[in-house]
Amino acid sequence: MAKQHGIAVGCLVVTEEISVNSYHKYKYQFSAKITILAKKNDTMPGEERSEIKIGLKVGIVLKADQRSGKITEGVVSAILTSSPFHPHGIKVRLTSGEVGRVKEIK
Repeated sequence: MAKQHGIAVGCLVVTEEISVNSYHKYKYQFSAKITILAKKNDTMPGEERSEIKIGLKVGIVLKADQRSGKITEGVVSAILTSSPFHPHGIKVRLTSGEVGRVKEIK
């Protein structure tokens, strides 16, 4: 199970082999999906659309920098995420034309 920014999402898979006789083996697989939603006060900066305004100075992570987590600073020119919340940060376009998810609000 992975936990990121107050949201736990995981999948539990149990596989068991049962020997019926010396010639046959049966494989049973059971899976359960576990989802725990975050409370509103557990959000990180940049996860709620209402916090982001055009003209705001922010730090974003570009798609190409997701593995390293490198922050690119700039000013928001457009808000691209339409939903009110996103667990990885609201996607924005900066005045420089770069697109990424908000990780910091300056």
